[in-house]
Amino acid sequence: MSTPKKGNRSVKPLQEFVLEGFEGGLQTQALLFALFLALYVVAVLGNLTMIVVITLDARLHSLMYFFLKNLSFVDLCYSSVITPKALATFLSSSKLITFGGCATQLFFFSLLATTEAFLLAVMAYDRFVAICSPLRYPITMRPSVCARLVLGSYCGGCLNSILQTSFTFSLPFCSSNHIDHFLCDVPPLLKLACADTMINELVLFGICGLIIVGTTLVVLTSYGYITVTILRMRSGGGRHKLFSTCGSHMTAVSLFYGTVFVMYAQPGAVESMEQGKVVSVFYTLVIPMLNPLVYSLRNKDVQEALQRLGQRHTAT
Repeated sequence: MSTPKKGNRSVKPLQEFVLEGFEGGLQTQALLFALFLALYVVAVLGNLTMIVVITLDARLHSLMYFFLKNLSFVDLCYSSVITPKALATFLSSSKLITFGGCATQLFFFSLLATTEAFLLAVMAYDRFVAICSPLRYPITMRPSVCARLVLGSYCGGCLNSILQTSFTFSLPFCSSNHIDHFLCDVPPLLKLACADTMINELVLFGICGLIIVGTTLVVLTSYGYITVTILRMRSGGGRHKLFSTCGSHMTAVSLFYGTVFVMYAQPGAVESMEQGKVVSVFYTLVIPMLNPLVYSLRNKDVQEALQRLGQRHTAT
């Protein structure tokens, strides 16, 4: 193993970590528990509703909703990777997480968050082709092509997750086993390492920066062309409908990429643990909660599908 940073202590393999979470007494922890639980329940119900409605309503069996269904699935999973453990630690004196549990949490969290970044870019490209080249859309965005794009998003997320997890957990941890966070993430774990973390930080900022910049460019380019195309339309009703649909997507994209950039793709992000905790709440809970609300509340097709599903349930 690598030589420790401080002193001559021997490096002992850790069996468990302690998730410190947020500072504060029992009342503060109870308040945080209630907040996290409320956000999580809304996120689970919202994303499950979107998945069920899109699955059961034949009118929503289009490629746009195929992508949206996958987005809801990813949001549901990656909030569930983090929140149950966080809730368990708020009101418990034991805030332990095993070494293997920490590595597993980091792996799936990184996989799903990266997959979401790619999915949002794919959805932007899908809207670009649908609006700017409607005649070519059935050929360009064939179901087989869309399936490969979604599969590629998951594969890209898996590759990044393998790299981040393997690089992080190959480090020796000897200074402390207390993670200054409510989840196992790369930045707080790097602070516990007793070896040089320069390569790990370069991997984190390099890969995450490349993913964020690359997918953001796809989104901005797609919506740049979409905006120009919409402004050229003569029909005010069609223009309003398209702006409404694309506006919901841009809201979700801005929230996600903004918070992820603050956490992973700026200098000094590893040092800003207090800022990191607050930002992490947004991309682990707030965004998965908002995505189905944004898409459903601003989308008439989804609203009508919900009404049909409710009427069908009432009739039976």
